[in-house]
Amino acid sequence: MLTDPALAALIIENARDFAILTLTPDGMITSWSPGAERITGYTPRAAIGQSVDILLTAPDLAAGAGALEISTAFNRGRAEDSRWHVRRDKEWFWANGVMVPFQHAGECALLKIMRDETPAKLAAEHRILLLNELNHRIKNTLATVQSVTEQTLRAGGVAASTRQSLTGRLMALSKVHDVLTQESWASADLAEVVGKAVAPFQVAEPVIGISGPPVRLSPNLAVAISLALHELATNANKFGALNRPGGRVEVSWTDAHDGVGQRFLNFLWRESGGPPVSPPERRGFGARLLSRVFADARGEARLDFAASGVCCVITLPLSEDGETPILKVAQDPRGLAF
Repeated sequence: MLTDPALAALIIENARDFAILTLTPDGMITSWSPGAERITGYTPRAAIGQSVDILLTAPDLAAGAGALEISTAFNRGRAEDSRWHVRRDKEWFWANGVMVPFQHAGECALLKIMRDETPAKLAAEHRILLLNELNHRIKNTLATVQSVTEQTLRAGGVAASTRQSLTGRLMALSKVHDVLTQESWASADLAEVVGKAVAPFQVAEPVIGISGPPVRLSPNLAVAISLALHELATNANKFGALNRPGGRVEVSWTDAHDGVGQRFLNFLWRESGGPPVSPPERRGFGARLLSRVFADARGEARLDFAASGVCCVITLPLSEDGETPILKVAQDPRGLAF
């Protein structure tokens, strides 16, 4: 039966995907595993007795990264790092590592374990490069579509108001695309989506108030809310609260509960201080868009043309178990995800 030291030696000997080394309190290498040799190119003879700083890049050396890692390990009981390192042949490799202090023969020492993650790091960087290139091309395509559409409609004698409406919608798509690009199309912050969507209407002074808790949106929902806000703001600018001095709009959202078990995101657009409002005689494009754009999220938008100002309430169900593909509770410190 293996004793503990024998078992530890066996594990270290066969953990070829991990560099396992021990250090003195000042960072001098005292032991070097076969995995460390495979990953770094340094043999035990070449590594033992050297400073662990031989693995650091020049920028990290200049920044004192090695001393900081040791200090953190002693002060906090653990130091983690994910960064570029240098092999014996001077090639760089990306490794995730942890350093912890321990007692050996009654003296303080350090244990460091690293894993080479270079292939995954390079693949991630390549994905980011491709995504950035794709986003750039999509943005250029949107700009081209906007220009061609404007010229085509103008040449066809289409009214300026119609041209402006279509151009505005394309701009709204472009703005929310910019927000999603910054987040690698994983999700988007609701407050940022709202801010970008209403920015063209905050001309002289902030007349659109924005408030609500941190919320993360899925890409589809971010686009839907951006388009909905554009239609609401455009209507308010033509006929509602943004049409005259003193008019104001409040945009807010809350995480609500129906008392039975279902949670919701309640999103509110409320106008005040504008001209008297009456229901329109016909249902326009904006109203039709509002009724359809949230269907995939099993949500709904309700418009109220009160005399004091237009009010729009958008209700989106929130799944507690996270199984709904579009809306889910996030385990994200930045806020809820819908």
